[in-house]
Amino acid sequence: MNKLQDLEIVKQTYSGKVRDIYDLGDKLLIVTSDRISAFDCVFPNTIPNKGKILNQISVFFFKATKDIIPNHFITDNVDEYPEEFKEFEDELKDRSMLVKKSRVIPYESIVRGYITGSAWKEYQRSKTVGGIIQDSNLEESQKFPQPLFTPSTKAESGHDENISFEEMKKRMDSYLADEIKKVSLALYNFAHDYLFSKDIILADTKFEFGTYEGKLILIDEVLTPDSSRFWDKNEYHLGTTLKSYDKQYIRDFISNSDWDKNPPAPELPQDIIEKTYKKYYNAYKIICGENTKSW
Repeated sequence: MNKLQDLEIVKQTYSGKVRDIYDLGDKLLIVTSDRISAFDCVFPNTIPNKGKILNQISVFFFKATKDIIPNHFITDNVDEYPEEFKEFEDELKDRSMLVKKSRVIPYESIVRGYITGSAWKEYQRSKTVGGIIQDSNLEESQKFPQPLFTPSTKAESGHDENISFEEMKKRMDSYLADEIKKVSLALYNFAHDYLFSKDIILADTKFEFGTYEGKLILIDEVLTPDSSRFWDKNEYHLGTTLKSYDKQYIRDFISNSDWDKNPPAPELPQDIIEKTYKKYYNAYKIICGENTKSW
């Protein structure tokens, strides 16, 4: 059987740490694998059905936020894909989507609603977050009075660079930067309120944007456990480091191992794989509700 990248319709293939992107000319086919990465390293194990979970959450939120901003999503129904892909239905079902091909804006639009992670570390050093001066009495995991927009560059290789919004405006069209910030905050506020009603706290997340036919659109993945920090609302305690619905078990495994965080990544124990899958699936089940599928 031919491989996807060997089909005549495919102009070029891009393989990332988790996703494979097939260039179809004016469209892209995005396939989300079960691979898992941390510290820019892909682990030799996979998390069964993780790709389906991430893809289905993105599909859910692309549909839910289309009135806030248009997005690149066309369909995730394999029956609506070009005829050439029909023989790959089993491989593509639930873990892929056909999207509009856009001009990618090379910035990650990070919105932080609570102080945690790298933001907490920066605050401890300088009482700032994303270069923005904060109240001097914040506690870890505390909610900001208003969500903060803290962009970063999107590096093709190496690590992204955190920059201020003012620096972002200097590097690109100022009007477009203002629009990206406005839309990012609107998306965060919508998602935070929706998830809060489901007993999930959206601590922070990142969005990516592109332009299509001269207009700003939302692209990539959206509001998944890989692009967001989800907390269980019932376990929320101010002044503590909270565990999230994503790679927490893998992070714990790494912190207790001898791995120096340089490739190659070590094998993951089976119990870590199973616990990580349950974290992802539980987030998916809560978010998508009656639309949840079983694998």
